[in-house]
Amino acid sequence: MECGGRYRNPTEVQMSQLVLPCHTNHRGELSIGQLLKWIDTTACLSAERHAGCPCVTASVDDIYFEHTIRQIQIMPPWQQYGKNDVCVGQVVNIKAKVNRAFNSSMEVGIQVSYEDLCSGKQWNVCKAYATFVAQGKATGKMKLKPLAPQTEEEKMEYSIAAERRRMRLAHTDTLKDLLTNSTMQTERENGDCHTVVPAEKTRVESVELVLPPHANHQGNTFGGQIMAWMENVATIAASRLCHAHPTLKTIEMFHFRGPSQVGDRLLLKAIVNNSFKNSMEVGVCVEAYRQEMEVSRRHINSAFMTFVVLDQEGQPSTIPMVKPEAGDGARRYREASARKKIRLDRKYIISCEQTKVPLSVPWDQSNKVYLSYNNVSALKTLVAKTNWVLATEIDKVRMYTLEEDKYLSFRIEMSLCIDATQAFFLLSDLRERHEWDRHYASAELVQQVDADDMIYHVLSQTVSQDNKPQDFVILASRRKPCDEGDPYVVAFRSVTLPTRPPNPEYTRGETMCSGFCIWQETAEVTKVSYYNQAAPGYLAYVTTNIAGLSSDFYVTFKACERFLQKNKDEITVGLQNL
Repeated sequence: MECGGRYRNPTEVQMSQLVLPCHTNHRGELSIGQLLKWIDTTACLSAERHAGCPCVTASVDDIYFEHTIRQIQIMPPWQQYGKNDVCVGQVVNIKAKVNRAFNSSMEVGIQVSYEDLCSGKQWNVCKAYATFVAQGKATGKMKLKPLAPQTEEEKMEYSIAAERRRMRLAHTDTLKDLLTNSTMQTERENGDCHTVVPAEKTRVESVELVLPPHANHQGNTFGGQIMAWMENVATIAASRLCHAHPTLKTIEMFHFRGPSQVGDRLLLKAIVNNSFKNSMEVGVCVEAYRQEMEVSRRHINSAFMTFVVLDQEGQPSTIPMVKPEAGDGARRYREASARKKIRLDRKYIISCEQTKVPLSVPWDQSNKVYLSYNNVSALKTLVAKTNWVLATEIDKVRMYTLEEDKYLSFRIEMSLCIDATQAFFLLSDLRERHEWDRHYASAELVQQVDADDMIYHVLSQTVSQDNKPQDFVILASRRKPCDEGDPYVVAFRSVTLPTRPPNPEYTRGETMCSGFCIWQETAEVTKVSYYNQAAPGYLAYVTTNIAGLSSDFYVTFKACERFLQKNKDEITVGLQNL
C-alpha cells in the first residue's frame, strides 16, 4: 500500500491518544489498565484488517514496561519535563501490524511510545506480541490468507514469528522441566528483610458484572477490559504486601482460555505468589459464571505480573518476605521462582539486541528453548537483510558480502539437483561435515537436546595465533518449513557446557551466527545458501576470497555438492525418523 508515495503495511493500524485526567491513577501516571485497553483495541483492528472478519485475542506475550507515563506536577517550567514523565494532554502513540498469519491465528506486533508535544521527543513505553484468532460465521475458526512481507523489517518479523510461536507452545513444558530437574531455593534471597507477611493476607477477590459498555463489537467481553480488571486486582494484592503504591514492571503472557459475554459475572482472584529482594510476583486468574447460584465456573484467563516499589529517587525498595500457604501456595511459591529464572533467561537471551548477547552463552535445561530461539532467529534476521552485494562468482557458486557496523557477513550459495529434505538432513549432522569442509577435523555429538537441537564438540583444522588448533562447542538448531515457501533452516552458534571446558591443547573458538537455508526451487532443483557473520578468525578467509586471492570458498562448496550427491540416496531411514 502506498501512502503519499511511501510504502505502508496494509495491516498497519495507528492509534494516538491524549492522556486525560480520567486515564491516570493516584500517582498521576497513565493507568496500565487503560493502556492495555488501547493496546488490545489497536491490535484487534490490525488483525481484522488482515482477516476481513471478527477476531478474538488468544494471548498477549510478555510485556516489559520501559517507562511510566505521568502527568506533570505543578512546578517551575525548567523542572517540568523528565524523561519518564508526560503530562495530561500529551500523546500516547500505538502502532500495530500483522507479522504473520498461520492457519487460523496470526501474530500482531505492537509498539507503544509516548510523545512530548512541546519538544517533539518520543520515548518507548513497551513492545508486545499478541496472538489473534479469526472467527468465521459458521464453523468458528477460519483459514487465513497468507501474508506477503515486502520490507526487510517485515521479512525478518515474518520469519521469526514462527520461532516465537514455537516458544509460546513450549512455555509450559519449559516450566515443568525446570521444576523437575532443578533444585529451587526455598529460602528468601533478601535475608536483610525481617518482615514476613503470610501470602493469604495479600489475597484479593473482586467480582465484575459484564455490561454492554464492557463488550466488544462481537458481543463478547472486551479482552482489553478483562486485562484492565486483572491489573487492578493485582495492584491491590501487591499493595497489601508492601503497604505502598507498587509499580508494574512486567506482565507474563495473558492467556485467554475462553470467552465471556454480557451478563456474565467475572470473579477475579489475585495473590502474591512470591517476593524477591526488590520485586514480587502476583498471580491473577479470572473465572466466569452466569448466575449467582451457579457452582461451576469457567476459567477464562490467567497472567502473572511483576511489581516493584520505587523510593523517592526512583530506585527499587526492599520487599517484605512472603510466607506461602501449604499445598497450592507452596506450589505457586516454587513456580514463581522458576518463572523468574525463565524471565531472566528470556530477557538476557531474547529481548536484548543480538550483538549484545555474548558469543558463548551457558547452555542448561532452563534456557534451552530460548537459546534455540536465539540461534534460529539470528540466522533468519541475517537472511532477511536486503543489502547483500555479489562479491565473486565461479561456475555458478556465488559469494555475497554484507557490511554492517563492525561486522562483515558472507553468504555462499549454489543450486543443485537434490531434494531439499535430503540436503537438510545431511547438512544438519556436523559429524559428517569433515567429509567436505577441510576446516573440520571431527565433530562429536555431545548432547541430543531434542529432535531439533544438538550440541557438538568440534575440532578444527584451523590453527590459531597461539599456534594451536581450535575447538568449538556448537549448538545446532534445525527447522523444517512452517509454510510453503519457507526454507529449511540449520543454525549454528557457540555455547558453553560444564562437561566440555576449554582444553589447554586447543584454542577455544566461537561462532556468532552461521548456518544453512535450503529452498526447494523446483521439483528437481534446490538452492543451498550458507551464511556466516564472520568472527575475527574468519576475516582473512573472507577477504582473500573477495579479493580474488583465493578460491577456497568455491572448492569447499563444490566438495559439499559432491558430498550431497554421493549420500542423497543413503538417507532413507534417517529421513523417516526426521
